[in-house]
Amino acid sequence: MSQKDYDMVPRWYVVHTYSGYENKVKTDLEKTIKNRELEDFFFDIIVPMEEQIEIKDGQKKTNLKKVFPGYVLIKMIVTENSWYIVRNTRGVTGFVGSGTDPIPLSDEEIRKMGFDSVPINVDYSIDDNVKIIGGPLDNYTGIVKEIKKDKNKAVVLVSMFGRETPVEVEFSQIQKLD
Repeated sequence: MSQKDYDMVPRWYVVHTYSGYENKVKTDLEKTIKNRELEDFFFDIIVPMEEQIEIKDGQKKTNLKKVFPGYVLIKMIVTENSWYIVRNTRGVTGFVGSGTDPIPLSDEEIRKMGFDSVPINVDYSIDDNVKIIGGPLDNYTGIVKEIKKDKNKAVVLVSMFGRETPVEVEFSQIQKLD
């Protein structure tokens, strides 16, 4: 990795760990970052968990289960130093990527995982005419009535069966009409 490759924008990277070491890697890394005062390069370290409900002997039990066993997600700025620290944390086998260069997750991958909100910039506004692309309302046209940035959806007024009907549509399924 050469100096010119540094991108000073924090991105999400996936780090592969020995199975069962995910939380230890997270804790050790947090300690090292604090000790070496590298907080400017590390923004978040996550071991994605999801609640799992289990019913055993008529008792409902909720426990947390790792979503990606053997992986830790790190939002960081990759430099020679930050890369070295992660690589040499006990339990880390390497970054997920090609060869030695860590490959950041795309905005789309992050959105699908739902662990970090990536704002989507839309090129349409309220009262704009739009066409719905994809989904059950493919090729319908309508007027944007509301933009819900927190949900990455918009409410579009579509003419269906002779009347105006508000429908909630994903940002990615809306195309502005000129």
